[in-house]
Amino acid sequence: MRYISTRGGMNPRPFTEILLEGLAPDGGLVVPESYPRFSNDELDDLRALDYRGVAKVVIGRFATDIPTADLDAIIDATYTADAFGSEAICPVEPLFDNLYLLRTSNGPSLAFKDVAMQLLGNLFPYVLEKSGDELNILGATSGDTGGAAIYAMRGKPRIRVFMLSPYQRTSKFQAAQMFSVLDPNIHNIAIRGVFDDCQDIVKEVGENAPFKTAQRIGTVNSINWARVVAQVVYYFTGYFSVTKSNDERVAFAVPSGNFGNIFAGHVARMMGLPIERLILATNENDVLDEFFRTGAYRPRASADVHATSSPSMDISKASNFERFVFDLTGRDGERTRDLYDQVRTGGFDLNGTDERRAISDYKIASGVSTHQDRLATIQMVHERTGRVIDTHTADGVKVALERCGELPTGTKVLCLETALPVKFGETIIEALGFAPDRPESVMGLEDREQRVMVLANDAAAVMGVIASVTGRGTGR
Repeated sequence: MRYISTRGGMNPRPFTEILLEGLAPDGGLVVPESYPRFSNDELDDLRALDYRGVAKVVIGRFATDIPTADLDAIIDATYTADAFGSEAICPVEPLFDNLYLLRTSNGPSLAFKDVAMQLLGNLFPYVLEKSGDELNILGATSGDTGGAAIYAMRGKPRIRVFMLSPYQRTSKFQAAQMFSVLDPNIHNIAIRGVFDDCQDIVKEVGENAPFKTAQRIGTVNSINWARVVAQVVYYFTGYFSVTKSNDERVAFAVPSGNFGNIFAGHVARMMGLPIERLILATNENDVLDEFFRTGAYRPRASADVHATSSPSMDISKASNFERFVFDLTGRDGERTRDLYDQVRTGGFDLNGTDERRAISDYKIASGVSTHQDRLATIQMVHERTGRVIDTHTADGVKVALERCGELPTGTKVLCLETALPVKFGETIIEALGFAPDRPESVMGLEDREQRVMVLANDAAAVMGVIASVTGRGTGR
């Protein structure tokens, strides 16, 4: 398997060469030359495997230049009951009627990002040890990616992490989870702005080829292809958990901010998994819902990004969306580049184009959830099941219930859990009148010593911090 850029300007490269990088050299995102596809018999073979077994086969289709024995050992070391709470790794539990919860948030940082980040935490050192090099990870987080990356990379040899988060725009728990990690290879930087500003800085640094090369810059944001690949796995295991044969079709409801999690579902569908519908749920920052309703993609200015009670989705510019647009254009790099040139000046509108007509082929529905919707959904789920769900998962459940009437009768819907409710305790208290359960590992988290640097929204300032820490030149 080799990888190309969504903008057509990168020669095909193997998995290990794109693993440590973020943007492609032409500013696009790396994607496989084609999607590997499973036959019905191969799906039957996968159905008989446990989570690690499915991961070895699915990830193995994309990481073809890592020897099978090495990749299998990395996967065995990553997906353990100690790290994820059970051998199932991402268990499926019924909520009510034909609605299920795909539990992806049982990892060390209590968010679904752990499923991919724990894998990267073992893949990166493997590749770096072979090359003898080091990696400076520059990431941006709206809350959960940061905690997951920091927990996965803390203390790892040859790796430093510089994690950007929007100043005072994450939950108190999310901030404490990141800032209380004091390992010398972890550097938290709070940016005076919103998540999109943090993400823009990561992209600006990534497009500065001399600095990126001199500083050995890599990324763990969802633009990292390995993160997408790791998340594809639980779509397969989730599907197998609620079906008995491959003749059955299911739907997945996915809270979505940066389009990475739901894009993994799109990849699973392209690989042959019988997905009836992908249901995308946004919060008040509804750029993606607007696109799937109207065909127009119009990211908002930073000042127009709402601060909400599902803050990990307070995103306007969904980085992974470019990968979907690339598929929508028939994998036309020049067309994708032209569309993203329009994003620089406001956005693009596909109405009247073949791409607009092709959107329905990918079977993605969408909807919006507000703060009051979240409160009502958290209350309803608790009343009916006794379960407490977090705010982002509530967005997914709300939109799933809205859209399930459009599905064939009896279709099972799996809502992807985004995080454990303890990460958003203030809203849980508002909804239910009591605080959610707190795992022993995070008792007293907010009272621990914290270390963070606050910077202006300025890529040059961030580059200065990186250069001062590493002692490397700027490449200029």
